[in-house]
Amino acid sequence: MKTETDVAQQSVRGKRQPTAAKPGHSGALKRKRRWGRAALVVVLAVISIPFIFPTLWMATSSLKPMSEILAKVPTLWPTDPSFDAYGEVFRLQPFAQQYWNSLYIAAIVTIGTMLFAAMAGYAFARMRFPGVNILFLIVLVGLLVPSEVTIVPLFRFVNELGLINTHWPLIVIPIFGAPAVLAVFIMRQFFLGLPGELEEAGRMDGLGRWGIFWRIAFPLSRSALAAVAIFTFLKSWNLYLEPIVYLSSKNMFTLPQALTQYVDAYGGPMWNVQLAATTLTVLPVLAVFLVAQKQFVQGLAQTGLKG
Repeated sequence: MKTETDVAQQSVRGKRQPTAAKPGHSGALKRKRRWGRAALVVVLAVISIPFIFPTLWMATSSLKPMSEILAKVPTLWPTDPSFDAYGEVFRLQPFAQQYWNSLYIAAIVTIGTMLFAAMAGYAFARMRFPGVNILFLIVLVGLLVPSEVTIVPLFRFVNELGLINTHWPLIVIPIFGAPAVLAVFIMRQFFLGLPGELEEAGRMDGLGRWGIFWRIAFPLSRSALAAVAIFTFLKSWNLYLEPIVYLSSKNMFTLPQALTQYVDAYGGPMWNVQLAATTLTVLPVLAVFLVAQKQFVQGLAQTGLKG
């Protein structure tokens, strides 16, 4: 007579055993995935052409003479490449000084905005005090105010301080003014997503509020800081209206102003020289993005963790 154990064993034996995948089927699946990835790369490459082509045309046209740039039948690659336009960039005006002006201003503004926006974002996210939400809403209103609206009162204020034709307005106002509001918002959204247990652990170790921010929260916010750095650097690097208002001498100009100064005796643009100067201007932006692009994407994704 069969016991319950024998019945159970027969039941197990009767079940269909999983069949091993056939080698041919596995290889076909790998080939299908490989072709799918290749097709995706081709589609993305085609989609990227409208975005890459203007930059490519700018770089190649900087090697052309004016006659070839203005030809009826445009060419992508110059027939006789020449770097003469790059020499003219530095000969016609103090482009190296202007390049340095933009570079150090953008670097200071980026570092200052990262630091102060992180502190403000942490305060709005992790500290509870009366009117915190109302105060944050007031800060966000700065995103809705165009810079053209405030440029006249800011000019009068800067003029009263005797800071016209200096770089101070281009450094202090972006760090503590409306241009930093977006950075504060990004940092607040990131700090809202930090687990409260981290702060509790810091308090148990004897850290105060500043110690928790500086030793725990700030080091963990690298992805959000990368997003802030790219946004801020790009905005400061391309700033055009404010330098026109505050600066008057060529040695104090930043790059956006400098690019407009390459004109001939009749006031017409020298296209090959302008394109050469613009090509040199683009390089730092590309470098910053290539270095921090991974953290930039992560920072953008994490800004919507909590409201």
